[in-house]
Amino acid sequence: MKSKNTWIPITANSVSSKTNKLTTHIKIMNAMLINNYGEKAEFTATEVAKPELKAGHLLVKIAASSVNTVDTMIRQMGSELPLSPETPALLGMDFAGTVEAVGEGVSGYAVGDEVYGCAGGLADLPGTLAEYIVADAQLLSHKAKNLSQREAAAIPLVGITAYEGLMRANIQAGQKVLVHGGSGGVGHIAIQLAKHFGAEVYATGGGDRQLALIEKLGATGINYKTESVEEYVVKHTDGHGFDIVFDSVGGENMSKSFEAAALNGHVASTVSMCEIDLTTVHFKGLSLHVVFMLIPMLHNYKREEHAEILRSLAEIAEAGKLTPVLDENHFSLEQAADAYARLESGQGMGKVVIDH
Repeated sequence: MKSKNTWIPITANSVSSKTNKLTTHIKIMNAMLINNYGEKAEFTATEVAKPELKAGHLLVKIAASSVNTVDTMIRQMGSELPLSPETPALLGMDFAGTVEAVGEGVSGYAVGDEVYGCAGGLADLPGTLAEYIVADAQLLSHKAKNLSQREAAAIPLVGITAYEGLMRANIQAGQKVLVHGGSGGVGHIAIQLAKHFGAEVYATGGGDRQLALIEKLGATGINYKTESVEEYVVKHTDGHGFDIVFDSVGGENMSKSFEAAALNGHVASTVSMCEIDLTTVHFKGLSLHVVFMLIPMLHNYKREEHAEILRSLAEIAEAGKLTPVLDENHFSLEQAADAYARLESGQGMGKVVIDH
């Protein structure tokens, strides 16, 4: 699943002269690498070789990238996660940018097209904290015309996750859908998609700012700190429970999802690495869907489905039904460490985006 990384900094010694055999035609780019994981995981501005185009791929000049929780987990945990790349590592998964070259066998794209996707930053796939990326075309799509590059870069991982969870839960118009963590990265997209599919949407939040955003997105806000599951199930479903519970919080919160779901209902979870009692799931006849959207990237498995979802998300956005919420702070590529710290602080609202 992983291969040895070969990022080699370009230094003065890389320049050829009459006394050595190194060439002068090496094309370089700026990148932010980390040489260690954990407490010593500092980003270092480095010049590295620009990636070379290959069949089935696109060379993209990155305009913006966004930070996801899994990015911060890789940086902190390193080899404890089987998906972490070897160091020195080029992290970052989501991006939006402009096509500079089209690889052999790729159709539907031309130089100058604006694209977006989640295509690197784990295992042996180089990440997006750089000027360029050579990305598998099956992991990309044209971005929505009405979204900026910053907005488009905020969507891929959370958008694919939310879309896949709702589809696997067989969402239907008229259903009642509960989103746990409605103001979060995945949650705020899940709210908008559920509404697009015609559902009646409710979402949990833990404070005034979170609840205000949930209401702005068109869902009914539930303060999980002041209302018990039993109370809001009675209040909003007459005690029957929600047809679909989308749990972007996970862990121990999954017990609350099982409690809130209707008989024969669906629970979609994005964070299920835990030991939990499934008794309620059994006696309610629930369907549990675990969404791990990195599978196509890690295993080169059905990658074309990501392109299809990204195309659908772009269409939904162009119809005015999907707009990502961006954190108010702006970060340059050289400020990648600050961008990661912003997400880790828990103080931000919306997706943290890095401008390239």
